[in-house]
Order: sequence, then C-alpha cells, then structure tokens
Amino acid sequence: MKTVGVVIAVLISGQALWGQTPSASELLDRVDNNEVFQTISYEGTMIIEYQNRRYVKTMRVWARENNDSFIEFINPEDRGTKYLKKGGRLYVYSPDTEEVMLISGHMLKESMMGSDLSYEDTIENDKLSNRYNPVIAGSDTWNGVDCWVLDLTAKKRNESYPKQKLWINKQNNDLVHYELFALSGAKLKEYTLLRVEVFGSHRFPVETELRDLLRRGSKTTISMQNVILDQPIADSVFSQRNLER
Repeated sequence: MKTVGVVIAVLISGQALWGQTPSASELLDRVDNNEVFQTISYEGTMIIEYQNRRYVKTMRVWARENNDSFIEFINPEDRGTKYLKKGGRLYVYSPDTEEVMLISGHMLKESMMGSDLSYEDTIENDKLSNRYNPVIAGSDTWNGVDCWVLDLTAKKRNESYPKQKLWINKQNNDLVHYELFALSGAKLKEYTLLRVEVFGSHRFPVETELRDLLRRGSKTTISMQNVILDQPIADSVFSQRNLER
C-alpha cells in the first residue's frame, strides 16, 4: 500500500561523506532498509477525496514479508469487507453477498474501495532493489528538503509501473516523494510522505498521500496508528477461514 511494503536490515547512515556521492544502488538499499519488515500490524485510516466528496474508511491490517496480508474494514459503511493476499493471489470477501471472490486479470487495475490505490498496488511489496535498476538523476529539493533523485527502470516487463522517479532525503534516507510512470513516459501516480515514526532502526512512513493522475481531483491519504513491527503473527490470520469468518 506500499501499500503495504515487506527482512530486517540495519539502517545505513544517511550522512554521505563530504565530497562523495553515494551510488544509486546504495541509495535504493537505504530506502528498502527503512521500509522493509518481517511482519507488521496496525490500525489504519483511509481518507478519500474525489469529485468534491470525502470518504473516511478505517481498517485493521496484518502483513508478513512479501507473501501474506490481511485487511479488515471496520467503518460502518464497509464493516466486514475483508481482503486476503496469499500465494500471490488477492481475494475479497463481501458481507453483502457472503461470498469470496478472486481479484485477477484486468480487475487488478481497478480502484480499491474507491481510493487512488489499485488492487495491483497491494500485490507487489517486494524490495525496490529486487525489481528495478536505479540511476542517479542528480539533486533536487522537495518541499524545502535537500534530496537525491533516482530514476528507476523495471527489471521485468510485467512490472505495473515500468519507470519510477524517487526523491530521497539526503539527511535521513526518507523517501519523501515518488512518481510512477507508464512505459510511454506518461505519469500515472504521485506519492508524498507526510509523517514518519522511528521503530528501532526503521524510519517508517506512517502517513502518506497518493494521487492517481487519471482520476481528476482525486487524493487518498493513508495513516497508520498502533504500528507493531517484526512481531510474530499467527498463520491463522492469513487463512481462507479467517476471510470467511
């Protein structure tokens, strides 16, 4: 979402030595090291602003590495709607129909719960360094923050976003902004970091803003509360039985 993103790693210092520029792969590793986890659980709020309307959704989320995730919506309008990612597949349970449906094919590109997040955005949470080849594009500022800029090119043809551009805070390695592009170069989505919390060696993004540029006037803000990283989660959480319960 990332989200929802997913190997405990030691934080590499964000202070580059005077006169030296870190390599592109080192910068990408720094981003991964901040945002990758073994497990995560949290309570989340999703605020969707679209066509002059505002929708607030709340949820509980559990995830384990890049393999499994479980989301349960608890706001009154969507209470009981659940999503399970298991074995590279995404399932949804609707309390209205009391049925489980596999989300696949063209449906993966559709909006999740009316947000700027697509279903396929929730599927791939592997490290960026495993999926993209990085090149340093120079330095820039974002909202007054001095940043390194990375251009990423996908290693595989089936990547949802063949190109990305990242703005990385030079002082602490926060991924403060990134943009997602089609193979043609058309910009599809923008992400902006709003707030970070520190968990051990992680500077973890707990509030973010996402804009789908194909949806005019649309914005989704996702915030996390009561975040718990790298604590065991029972296998039963990520089960079909839990989805249907």
